[in-house]
Amino acid sequence: MANFTTRLESVNTMLSAVGTAPINSLASPKGADISMAERVLDETHREVVSRGWSFNFETKVEFTPLGDAITLDENVLRIDATPGYNTGLDLVQRGTKLYDRKAHTYTITDKVTADVIYYTEWDELPEPARRYIMVRATRVFADRVVGYNHQHAFTVADEVQALADLKSSEGETGDHNMLTGSMSVYRIINRGSPLDSMSF
Repeated sequence: MANFTTRLESVNTMLSAVGTAPINSLASPKGADISMAERVLDETHREVVSRGWSFNFETKVEFTPLGDAITLDENVLRIDATPGYNTGLDLVQRGTKLYDRKAHTYTITDKVTADVIYYTEWDELPEPARRYIMVRATRVFADRVVGYNHQHAFTVADEVQALADLKSSEGETGDHNMLTGSMSVYRIINRGSPLDSMSF
């Protein structure tokens, strides 16, 4: 059985980085450090999955209007019309609805085919993604806690390595092939990371 990193383990790693004792459960009541650690973990989780990876990116997803509009599930983080489809529309996501910028309207009466990045719950993440999120969240958390901005359980090099491991896993499992012409699939492995803008 695979030994996946849990949210509890991630929070405890974050707490240990600032000298706080580990906890046995994420159930309430919670101290300030625990609540803050969870918030940072959730922020980092959403930040990472929003970039799109093979485990949460799907192409040619069909959406059928209900009435005269298309309402998206709340787990849709980003959506873009699949190239070659919906040529009469200029679609963007506004909240949980699709909007046609060409006609300046939410009214959409035909099926739409789009490429979608979905929010992926923690238990659905592959281990390399969990590891990277945990390492990055620990660094962010330590930076936010007064007095620990220069003390980290993980270094920048650890974060770079965790991201490299995630991208390596992505390359092995994502079936990216530039020869297929599906650049929308290939591009997700090479998109920038939060580290790209960091100063070392």
